[in-house]
Amino acid sequence: MPHLNPHDVMTMFAALATLLGCAKLAAELMHKIGQPSILGEISVGIFLGPTVLGHYRPHLYEALFPTTGPMPIVLDTVTTLGVVFFLLTAGLEIDLRSIFRQGKSALLVSVFGVAFPFVAGFAAAGTFPNYMGAEAGADTLIFALFVGTALSISALPVIAKILMDLNLLRTEMGTVIISSAMFDDLVGWILFSFVLGMMHPAAGGSLATSTKHTIVLVLLFVGLTLTLGRWLIDKILPVLQAHTTWPGGVLGFIFTLTLAGAAFTEYAGIHAVFGAFILGIAIGESGHLRKRTSESIHQIVTNVFAPFFFASIGLRINFAANFHLGLTATVIGVACVGKLLGAGWGARLGGMDRNSALAVGLAMNARGAMEIILGILALQAGLIRDHMFVALVVMALFTSLLSAPAIHFLIRRRRTLTLKDVVASKLFLPSVAATTRLGALRELCEIAAEAVSNAPDRLFRIVSERERVLASGWENGLAVPHARINGLTRPLVVVGKSAEGIDFDARDGKPSKLIMMILTGDNQSQHDLLGDASELFSHKEAVDQAVSANSFLELVAALNAPVQ
Repeated sequence: MPHLNPHDVMTMFAALATLLGCAKLAAELMHKIGQPSILGEISVGIFLGPTVLGHYRPHLYEALFPTTGPMPIVLDTVTTLGVVFFLLTAGLEIDLRSIFRQGKSALLVSVFGVAFPFVAGFAAAGTFPNYMGAEAGADTLIFALFVGTALSISALPVIAKILMDLNLLRTEMGTVIISSAMFDDLVGWILFSFVLGMMHPAAGGSLATSTKHTIVLVLLFVGLTLTLGRWLIDKILPVLQAHTTWPGGVLGFIFTLTLAGAAFTEYAGIHAVFGAFILGIAIGESGHLRKRTSESIHQIVTNVFAPFFFASIGLRINFAANFHLGLTATVIGVACVGKLLGAGWGARLGGMDRNSALAVGLAMNARGAMEIILGILALQAGLIRDHMFVALVVMALFTSLLSAPAIHFLIRRRRTLTLKDVVASKLFLPSVAATTRLGALRELCEIAAEAVSNAPDRLFRIVSERERVLASGWENGLAVPHARINGLTRPLVVVGKSAEGIDFDARDGKPSKLIMMILTGDNQSQHDLLGDASELFSHKEAVDQAVSANSFLELVAALNAPVQ
């Protein structure tokens, strides 16, 4: 029976220690300067791979990462586990209910944000397959489908970080972007699963027969997992939490399901990562999945498994020798134009102003790990050449780096409103009589409607619908319900206080004693006021100071000089 000899074991641990240690160090450095961690992890792989270390110190490179013997298989196994578990965490972030609740804006951004870059990529790859990096002998249709799919997916984790850094996550624009990115990821991986099925006909069977077999199995897997499977998971999780050690029992159950799902989808004819992704969605949909458990999975995967995969990317290819400027520029251009036009136009049709729609397009244009994973799978399957893979990696990194500063320039530089500019004494309610969330919202809407001679029922309907889409409870006893009201000529901020606190479904579980309802007629004013609220009330002491205000004058003082 073949096995690793002592020298192989030593080499394996030395290689893994080098990859993990250097990747995490580089990731932390990138985090310090506000850049995606993946940039540091991939850069380390390029430095340790044939591009740098293999070129200047080939003997050291071969000793640490031998290309013959059992070591390539060992590294491939570790990196495959890394990418499978990474797709599990990506699936956990998909909230199907949020996608369906967002309404017309998110639907238009989602559909157009996928369709435009897909059609652009498909057309470019189908018309110029050799220039676009198709492997010799590759099926042009399959190659074009792959390129279209790769260019249509957005990077949900990167987008979420950008929105959090810019205090835009809780805005209407932010929730539309996040829901649309979830939809893009889901559709993109389903499309790619079919592409993979077309690439691997069953032995002795025709392409049509094999593809039909794969599609049937995939649809059954997705349908059963997201219905019956999700229901069973929701029933099993509380039992495990009650009768097993935490978090070991739940983590063992989740990772077991992930590996089983990966095995099934690999059997079905598509890659194991798709099974992990769908299982992640089903698990994340359970209301019994504790946030601490989800965070534990995220920490384990992103700090241990994922760095192995992203650092190993540089070990596969000489990036300098396979860099093609023309192809890279073409891929970046097609990807950016398709996503900006599609997502931006969808946002405009959904009712957003021009600048907000452009910001949506810029956010959705951020790519990252997903495109790189697709590229790796296509490279391994012999669908694309090395220089096309390099172009995809550069495109993913370039768009991730571009989005944040571009949105910052577009949105934040135009901030003109602050809360203290908008609050008014007649919109201050020192004691909210209601004890429920909807009751408090109705009470605040009546005050707002009186101030602008509007119908309170109309305001309440819009605000409550928005509340169902995204709970407005922040942390430390603060709730910030908000909505965009068509026809509202000036922003309104209605402030109410509740002595006992009201449940606004805050992440920390605390009842909200300070309720600050923000109503605006345009997106920019909403961005300004929500961003100001996020900065002012970033500390518990600032919320407490506002809660203790017994008069409107004391409230203004709290807004003017919050505790740092």
